Amino acid sequence: MTKTACTSITIQLNGKPIDLEPGLSLADVIRRHRLDPQKAAVEHNLNIVPRSQLEYTQVADGDRIELVEFVGGG
Repeated sequence: MTKTACTSITIQLNGKPIDLEPGLSLADVIRRHRLDPQKAAVEHNLNIVPRSQLEYTQVADGDRIELVEFVGGG
C-alpha cells in the first residue's frame, strides 16, 4: 500500500474555514491575504507568535489562526 501526499489542509482563519496547500508558514498565509507580516499580530492555536517567528512557524491541518493588521492614522 502506498501513501498519497496530502493535497490540502483546512485551517480556521479568523473563525472561517479555508483550504490551503500543506507546507505554508504563517508569513505565507499573511501574504496570501495581502497583508504585511511586519504589520500583523498573529495568534496561532491560542499562542501569540512573535513577528520574528512567522517565517518559521508552519501551518498544519486543523490550526486556528487569528490575524489582525495594525493600521496607522491620525
